[in-house]
Amino acid sequence: MAKADSVDRDIDGGFVNLTNLPFRTDGGIAARARIGVVVLASDHTIEHEFRQLIDLPGVAVYQARIRNDPSINPATLAAMEPRIAPTVDLILPGMALDVVAYGCTSASMVLGEQTVFERIREARPGVACTTPITAAFAAFEAFGARDIAVLTPYRDDVNEKVRDYIEARGYRVRAFGSFNEENDNVVAAIDPSSTRAAILELGSIDGVEAVFVSCTGLRLASIARAVEAELGRPVTSSNHALAWHCLRLAGVDDAQPQFGRLFSLPLA
Repeated sequence: MAKADSVDRDIDGGFVNLTNLPFRTDGGIAARARIGVVVLASDHTIEHEFRQLIDLPGVAVYQARIRNDPSINPATLAAMEPRIAPTVDLILPGMALDVVAYGCTSASMVLGEQTVFERIREARPGVACTTPITAAFAAFEAFGARDIAVLTPYRDDVNEKVRDYIEARGYRVRAFGSFNEENDNVVAAIDPSSTRAAILELGSIDGVEAVFVSCTGLRLASIARAVEAELGRPVTSSNHALAWHCLRLAGVDDAQPQFGRLFSLPLA
């Protein structure tokens, strides 16, 4: 689109003020897809990993932060529900979004995915929605995996909900491991080598077909391909699966094998 109106010139004492200058418009930085993400106020990691995983021409990610307690337990997770819609409303008001993702794995299971989607659609009716656990399920289907190993940083009462939620969807949790750390600020500082070691231990257990690292605070993007090659089984995480699912829901099917097996797969 172009604006072709004539330029107005206002000359006053040697100062020239040009208004109504002509310009052209294109699709902007989101010509292919516009992705909105609700990020926890206490999250250190998801934006960093999304910048790594979604670096494609014409695809843009827009975030808004939701207030939460950095202490992760069922009560603090459930407390976010009424804040979801107002936070979504902050993302490019008045502009269409292709996908909205809610960036908390454990809260998505405490609240339930459908509840999260309902809160998102209060602000964005009809938009495609996802959460980290929604994306993980889509990844398991893309892998063709039913027997899963799960790694989390959570305490026991949250871990119990995670395992029950996954198994209620028809998957078998063959192995479960946790760093047992409640504070989001500490979780964000767990180094990738610790995550790698835990993945290799859990993933080597008989019967495991894929490993899921549950928590947007844990880092996997930079090591996903290497640890997957070392293990010989597919690996994904909350951020890793969520970025992939956002792309696929938005109709972006580019293969990015540098990020591991999942990023070469379509939705099942």
